[in-house]
Amino acid sequence: MPHAYQPPQRRSRLTRRGRLLLLFTALLGIGLGVTFLGPLLSRTETPEKPRHLLIPEGWRAPQVYAAIDKELRLPAGTTASSVATAGLPLPPEAHGNPEGYLFPATYPVTSKSTPGALLATMVQTANQKLATKAVADGGRAHGMTPYQTATLASIIEAEADNPADMGKVARVVHNRLAKSMPLQMDSTLNYALNRNTVDTKAGDTRIDHPFNTYERQGLPPTPIDSPGLQAMAAAVAPTPGDWLFFVTVKPGDTRFSATYEEHRKHVAEFNRLRAAAAATPTAPAPGKQARAQAGPPPKAASPAAPVK
Repeated sequence: MPHAYQPPQRRSRLTRRGRLLLLFTALLGIGLGVTFLGPLLSRTETPEKPRHLLIPEGWRAPQVYAAIDKELRLPAGTTASSVATAGLPLPPEAHGNPEGYLFPATYPVTSKSTPGALLATMVQTANQKLATKAVADGGRAHGMTPYQTATLASIIEAEADNPADMGKVARVVHNRLAKSMPLQMDSTLNYALNRNTVDTKAGDTRIDHPFNTYERQGLPPTPIDSPGLQAMAAAVAPTPGDWLFFVTVKPGDTRFSATYEEHRKHVAEFNRLRAAAAATPTAPAPGKQARAQAGPPPKAASPAAPVK
């Protein structure tokens, strides 16, 4: 039986161009697969929850360094050693010293955080606060550079018993500077002696040190701590007044005086309260945190009495 004619079958063949096109399509498909697979995989990863590093107002630079070392679980001294190579955006007057520019705030910390990056963020924040219109304009009105504003603010931060007194403390400093009087601030002596006390002895006031504002006029050469925005604002907008002296007779009660005679009366009250507290060991000492500032010690003053 005759068979129907069937043409010979030909096997399909890929030309060289076809093979290249097929290879390109395969590679493109793989690439697209990776591209779309990546985000799918990343969605299954748990994002790292940042920790928080709190820098309080009034901390000195070594305290900030130690806090960073502890938070990042680094050997003591690591952060301090990184300052020289961190490239911090400090003003020329600072000469690489970030004291006063480690702005007090809460900073996020992750496993990728480094001492240099944290310090840079703090300095950048301080620069931003000093550049705010109120602080910058106020500083210029008083003839102060931002660095001088930071220095004055650091003294206010250390000296004021509470934020409500910052403007008055600032006024005492401005009034003394205007009269070419030495500032006579215990806080600058404490910075020089690396301590924090209200028991300033007569011998302390005679030390030869750039931060001894009993012997040297004007502001100290650098800030003495990390001032907050309230202290910066007070530095450039002091409360109106003619005060030249102040003493915190007990926590929450700071007395400001225009005359030395009035100041001595307040200091005497401070000493009475302190003596009474010392005689009653179980009672809190009212004068423990008191500061007597900005006045020469009377000739009959006890060496233990913090009278200036």
